[in-house]
Amino acid sequence: MSSEGTLPAQTRGLPVRRLRLEVLDGADAGKSAVAEAETLSVGTAEGNDLVLTDPTVSRFHVELSRSADGVRVVDHGSTNGTLVGDVRVERAVVVPGAVLRFGKTSARVVDDEAATIELHAAENLGGLRGRSATMRRLMARVERAARTSAPVLVIGESGTGKEVVARALHELGPRREAPFVTVDCGSLSPTLVASELFGHERGAFTGAERQHAGAFERANGGTLFLDEIGELPASLQPSLLGALERRRFRRLGGRADISVDLRIVSATNRDLRAEVNAGTFRLDLYYRLAIVVLQVPPLRERADDVPLLVEHFLRECGHAGPVGELISPAAMKSLGTHRWPGNVRELRNLIEATVAMGEPPRLEPDQAPDGGPRDGDPGGAGAPGGIPSSDLIASLLEQPYGAARTALLAEFESRYLRRLLERAGGNVSRAARDARMDRSHLIDLLHRHQLR
Repeated sequence: MSSEGTLPAQTRGLPVRRLRLEVLDGADAGKSAVAEAETLSVGTAEGNDLVLTDPTVSRFHVELSRSADGVRVVDHGSTNGTLVGDVRVERAVVVPGAVLRFGKTSARVVDDEAATIELHAAENLGGLRGRSATMRRLMARVERAARTSAPVLVIGESGTGKEVVARALHELGPRREAPFVTVDCGSLSPTLVASELFGHERGAFTGAERQHAGAFERANGGTLFLDEIGELPASLQPSLLGALERRRFRRLGGRADISVDLRIVSATNRDLRAEVNAGTFRLDLYYRLAIVVLQVPPLRERADDVPLLVEHFLRECGHAGPVGELISPAAMKSLGTHRWPGNVRELRNLIEATVAMGEPPRLEPDQAPDGGPRDGDPGGAGAPGGIPSSDLIASLLEQPYGAARTALLAEFESRYLRRLLERAGGNVSRAARDARMDRSHLIDLLHRHQLR
């Protein structure tokens, strides 16, 4: 965060049409719910906007949200699925008036009366930046949540800035002078997570040569940020839940309880509600972590923010001249239409490379806006990452073997990784499983190609 400190509340409203879901038949006929935020969730578990009693409906069944084209419908891996007409959908866009069916219940999507949603008045808050309504709505919610100590779950694709949100919650709140401690649950081996969270006594296990204070202890009085919480092993979920509920824990090998007072902020790029439905993530732990849920939008859904972010990253990299010296209007337009599978992190890396090399950014000219090959490209939908164009192959044939092979491999890896990340929704662990490769090796490749 910059030296701005805590900002005064600066918000204004934007009139929007709210979503309403009306149950037409089934055990809950006559019920309805109105979305008070950007999304409307449906299921049998408490915490949904529309809580149903139909036993054929999953705990967290489906979520609705507004999009530029209509109403986005996302099924959370429910047992009986979500149907639009006779078609079962996982993700779809429908128009108001559409009837959805989940289990033995059907409901109609309705445009409700206009309401005013809160927007942050400025284009920045802590480390967050954006002029789009989506980001200014997020900043308003971050500012409001920062005033409390309620646990917050930050959801978003890889590279969207979830840790930036977590730090803003800490630095804008009453615990700003206390520690901010991060634990990346996805980068630790299962055998080390418990020690990292709770610490250990000397001799607690082989290699424990001295006492170690865990993250809970180090964050006492401040904020503990649990990044990639969806990667937490199932065997440790009860221990984490117990520590959160009792506000005390024991080091591994210890006998004495240690009491703590801290705020928990967690983040994930996984659909934890689908994990709850599948039985791989505890419902009671989800409730404990998701008192407040903040959704960070992908960069492709807030293209209006790209020029602002480009200028910010240029200044961070030490470029003091006009933006146009390095980023022409045509290049800026291309940046605004790029799909950004690596999100803000990818944009930042590209700008850093642009400043370092003193050259305009180069986006693959044969990439379509959806990340796939353009019409006429030899790389079809079935080609992993796309096949290099005939022009590229022809140019490589004129180079020495070693240089040509290196360039071709780099081109393949870059396209393959982008497509792999997009298919996996930015989830690196899922991408590693899909590619049948070691997660640490995939992370190395992503870093090499500036995608993480």
